[in-house]
Amino acid sequence: MTLKSININGRLIDFSTPKVMGILNVTPDSFFEKSRYLYINEAIVDKAGGMIEQGATFIDIGGYSTRPHAIDISVTEELDRVLPVIEIICKNFPEIAISVDTFRSEVARKSIEVGANIINDISGGNLDEKMFQTVADLNVPYILMHSRGNPETMNQLNDYKDITLDVITELQQKVYQLRQLGVKDIIIDPGFGFAKNGKQGFEMMRNLTAFQIMELPFLVGISRKSMIWRTLNVTANEALNGTTALNMFALMQGANILRVHDVKEAMETVKLYQELDF
Repeated sequence: MTLKSININGRLIDFSTPKVMGILNVTPDSFFEKSRYLYINEAIVDKAGGMIEQGATFIDIGGYSTRPHAIDISVTEELDRVLPVIEIICKNFPEIAISVDTFRSEVARKSIEVGANIINDISGGNLDEKMFQTVADLNVPYILMHSRGNPETMNQLNDYKDITLDVITELQQKVYQLRQLGVKDIIIDPGFGFAKNGKQGFEMMRNLTAFQIMELPFLVGISRKSMIWRTLNVTANEALNGTTALNMFALMQGANILRVHDVKEAMETVKLYQELDF
């Protein structure tokens, strides 16, 4: 397997060992209630510190819920949510890599200016035509996620001839555009739950090794998603066991980053995977 890495402010993070990204939502309506933090206080610092202590390499901060039919908010409100959180985490944990979960170039730019290191764009540049140029100008790693449409329309845009091949093809087109602009560090995300139904999600999961053809680090974010809890007939709050099972499978298919709500359990999964010596 080709060794993959990204450069964060001169610090090389390699993926010879899989990494874990902890989710920190600064929203009132993200689908998993326990991931929501509405106020800038000690609870956010404690949560971030806990994820770091448990082994997270990245913390992903989001101020705009992108679950289906989420409430739209202004750029100003999104900035008001995420910038203070980035600043307080940078102050308390200067060594942690922070990604900002946004599809807006203005939010991306200002987040990087106050200390974030990575842009995590769930729209893959589809919802802001300035995003790719912004990433190039900022010279930071970019998580390119596959999606179609927006949170209101994506559930109707899941018509594929071959889900895995189509997703890879659409991602490759975006990678080409980013490379033409000079973007060096790209992480791909197949986008489970975004313009894909549960059946398509499992089909794509079965074929995850195909994403290695892109020779880029790839992230899997299936933590507590509906493809798990609907299949198991439970709630998102009860979907940790299912998440762990699929995270192990994702690692066995070559995933480099697990984006999760539960860092401790994900790190245990990584450690057990390493003992299998794949």
